[in-house]
Amino acid sequence: MYIIDSNIIIYSYQEEFKYLRNIIANDNAFVSEISRVEVLGYHKLSYDEGLYFQELFEFMPMILPGKRTFDKAIEIRRKYNLKLGDSIIAATAMEYQLSIYTRNLEDFERVIDLKCSNPVI
Repeated sequence: MYIIDSNIIIYSYQEEFKYLRNIIANDNAFVSEISRVEVLGYHKLSYDEGLYFQELFEFMPMILPGKRTFDKAIEIRRKYNLKLGDSIIAATAMEYQLSIYTRNLEDFERVIDLKCSNPVI
């Protein structure tokens, strides 16, 4: 089971990366509410991109971080100097014992005990 990072969702819109849609549609895939904010909140999002991503988020199992996740994110952010969104994604993955599917492995490589994979080939 894994959590999909925002960059994988964004890449899945592009025709050359459409194979990522199968990874996203997998029953073992989850997404954080934080990724929904990151993707849909992008200020240069086109209308068609917005529709695609909105549909995607409607069917994907969503994890809404709670206090325990945010507490872990604070610890991760302090210890590893990750960006806010990445800290929350990492904390969510650790709390729910999920791997992270991301194109940016270097964003998470410092976090000990965090499993990450890059599905982009």
